[in-house]
Amino acid sequence: MSKRTSAKYKLDRRMGENVWGRPKSPVNRREYGPGQHGQRRKGKMSDFGLQLRAKQKLKGYYGDVTEKQFKKVYAEAVRMKGDTSQNLIGLLERRLGTVVYRAKFAPTVFAARQLVNHGHVLVNGRKCNIASAMVKPGDVIELSEKGRQMVLVLEAAQSSERDVPEYVAVEGLKASYVRVPTLDEVPYPVKMEPNLVVEFYSR
Repeated sequence: MSKRTSAKYKLDRRMGENVWGRPKSPVNRREYGPGQHGQRRKGKMSDFGLQLRAKQKLKGYYGDVTEKQFKKVYAEAVRMKGDTSQNLIGLLERRLGTVVYRAKFAPTVFAARQLVNHGHVLVNGRKCNIASAMVKPGDVIELSEKGRQMVLVLEAAQSSERDVPEYVAVEGLKASYVRVPTLDEVPYPVKMEPNLVVEFYSR
């Protein structure tokens, strides 16, 4: 398990965007970057800068995935047939922590990962506590008895902040992973550019 090393909303301030689309985001109040130089006019960013930023944004969105894990996912995306950027998104969306978040069992990506790590999630009836485990189409994800009673879970399920995407079918506190999505189907609150991430790693 990777530990979050910085305040999660720092990413929003650094990117100048509400990455998770949450009403609490500080970007909703201050659009400029953090620190004493945050309000200075920014110069034109280099190609490398744009690629690095795209990678940091995508990596941060999925709950501060470590560089080692992210590189591993990228390497897998390269090995697969088809468009590498689409493969990358498909693999990130297959992570168990992400599916739990998409199914609205948790309010944030971070809470979803914690729910998995603490053993509250079952995949096809078996407990799985690895948030980076890959889910396959047809897999059924549900919460344990203890998990179903958690206030955090009940509040997230009733929240109108976001919708469940079409590639995850939810009935109560049980979800099934229908298919691997394409980039257009993933409900990102901000624009993600996996093609720039591919360019960053293939330099």
